[in-house]
Amino acid sequence: MTRGKVKAWYLVHKWTSLICTLFLLILCVTGLPLIFWEEIDHATRDMKEPAAVVEGARPASLDGIMASALARAPGDVPLFLGWDDHEPVVYVNTGPRPDVTVEDMKVFLFDAHTGEELGRQALDSGVMMFIYRLHTDLFLGLGMTLFLGVMTLLFAVALVSGIVLYGPFMRKLDFGTVRRHGSARLKWLDMHNLIGAVTLAWALVVGLTGAINTLARPLLYAWQAEAVAEFSAHYADALRPERFASLDATVAAARARTPGMTPGFVSYPGTGYSGNHHLGVFFRGNTPLTERLMKPVLVDAATAEVTAEPEVPWYITTLLLSQPLHFGDYGGLPLKVIWALLDIATIIVLGSGLYLWLRRARGSTDQRVSEILEAGERARAAAAA
Repeated sequence: MTRGKVKAWYLVHKWTSLICTLFLLILCVTGLPLIFWEEIDHATRDMKEPAAVVEGARPASLDGIMASALARAPGDVPLFLGWDDHEPVVYVNTGPRPDVTVEDMKVFLFDAHTGEELGRQALDSGVMMFIYRLHTDLFLGLGMTLFLGVMTLLFAVALVSGIVLYGPFMRKLDFGTVRRHGSARLKWLDMHNLIGAVTLAWALVVGLTGAINTLARPLLYAWQAEAVAEFSAHYADALRPERFASLDATVAAARARTPGMTPGFVSYPGTGYSGNHHLGVFFRGNTPLTERLMKPVLVDAATAEVTAEPEVPWYITTLLLSQPLHFGDYGGLPLKVIWALLDIATIIVLGSGLYLWLRRARGSTDQRVSEILEAGERARAAAAA
């Protein structure tokens, strides 16, 4: 590698690392408990446990569950009804009007088979939601989410440039060697390079999928607004029904159109998900890897007749498929433990990189480049011998 190329790679690695390290540390530290979101949330939430499911037991009536929720919130209108991904629990959202903000929604939890109320909770509350907001936008909204996406891209560039740049240092050493007889900084340099090399593939996958996920909200909103607007144009003169068709009949009609998928949630008219005259039944895949995929079915809110099945664009499908790779939640607890260990290793890489920069010997960029070139020459000479 020529001196000019080495200098360019050195500057790329130096500045991408310095710019992104603090933000990546925040993402990795907050991401660690999020790997175990379900386990922590289950242990900390204030909710009765659903009854054990008897073999052959039939689900409770959705109409009955919705009626129970509305009876507990006089004056409210139905907004959403959904199913927990992993437990026999149905949640219902209500509010004083269809376009209510998240802060003003009420959430009721019911046993999916007995219909018994299990508890109530507020959206955007709880310790896991607090950590999630820190992880996704630091409580600063979409702009910060997109900024963090840029930081993860810089992290990917720092990883690649680090391998290209510091590979020569390790060629003359057996893989896994940590030189213990030098200075503390030399030991940490070897540890930094070793752990970085071991976690490189995982860190690249998680970093790049994290960057992709930052686009989830704006892309989903844009597609949703476009699809709903196009569909709603055909019902511009139709008013929001005062009485809704049976929820059980609505879900059954939609389910008949989506074999092999599981209902995720139902949106009511006026919530922004299905226009002003339709119920939206949103289905998801029925395997751990595809459970984030989404397919909407729009059902006439007055007659329970299926009206449309909007196609999900390829870029939304790609986006949704990338999420399990980022969260590591498609292989059960063993995979979560592996994800957690790799996350801890990445924290060590980031922290040691910051330490190495703070403890760096004073010198110019040209001196650093000369050291890298000399290391490469020594490695080639050792290999030739």
